[in-house]
Amino acid sequence: MKNETVKAGMKIGAVVGGVFFLVFGVMGGFYFGSYGTLILLTKLMGGTVEPTLFVRAAIVVGIGVGIAATATVSIVVGGLLGTAVGFIVSPRKSLEEAKAASKA
Repeated sequence: MKNETVKAGMKIGAVVGGVFFLVFGVMGGFYFGSYGTLILLTKLMGGTVEPTLFVRAAIVVGIGVGIAATATVSIVVGGLLGTAVGFIVSPRKSLEEAKAASKA
């Protein structure tokens, strides 16, 4: 019974984390992915970056990585919080039941 409650909490938490990502995380992933790629390209090229095809393609890949990383973090953190809540809410055996189960 306890294991089922914890698993249900994990699944519910992962879904809540996914919804939270869809509502709040897409824009953050887009922003940080593109900005991080632009900063990285500036450091690699040693100055200002011209808007060439390579730079634009690298920024698009950076946006994809930023969105994927944000989604992963949101879903994993939601699953962890859901697991913790499921563990807290799960029914516990009383001391007498535990002793009786260990003797049997």
